[in-house]
Amino acid sequence: MATALALCGGAWLVREGTAGHPPPQPSAAQAAAPGTTRAGPAPAPLPPSPPDRIRIPAIDVDAPLMGLGLNRQGSLDVPPPRHKNLAGWYEAGTTPGERGTAVVAGHVDNAEGPAVFYRLGGLAKGRVIEVERRDGGVALFTVYAVEVYAAKGFPDEKVYGAAGRPELRVITCGGAYSKKTGYQGNVVVFAHLTGAR
Repeated sequence: MATALALCGGAWLVREGTAGHPPPQPSAAQAAAPGTTRAGPAPAPLPPSPPDRIRIPAIDVDAPLMGLGLNRQGSLDVPPPRHKNLAGWYEAGTTPGERGTAVVAGHVDNAEGPAVFYRLGGLAKGRVIEVERRDGGVALFTVYAVEVYAAKGFPDEKVYGAAGRPELRVITCGGAYSKKTGYQGNVVVFAHLTGAR
């Protein structure tokens, strides 16, 4: 799977200008500490179940999830930009809560203004992400890193690679911004399953 570059147009910032409006970007303090990406105890994986909703209380996200596939270029497809409060999950991959790496993506903005993951780059380590599943349960993930990567040299294996425990990646646009080409990279949140209810 390739990076979610189709998320990164930034039409609103082209119209409004970037002064006072750019979304937050993760600080160096939110990067993964050595040994945290595959270490630490985790609860037993959950059985597969499609996700219906994602909540990130720390940044006021409460959004429905739609299934996403790959586009013709092999990149992760994206939710329709006209729906500001909609995210998507890669439905050909792992479902959130089962063993492996589940992927959720959404727009940072659209032509009208901030969208579902506008504040994602400001999320801090230790915060909780809740994923409501179709089986009636809720998978609880704890953030252990928030990083930003340029599109060139995006670490596909680190972000999308297989994991031996239930992992979640939440992705939106970020990094440098150009009025010609939009955002130059992606913000990626790394989280692992720490509970369920």
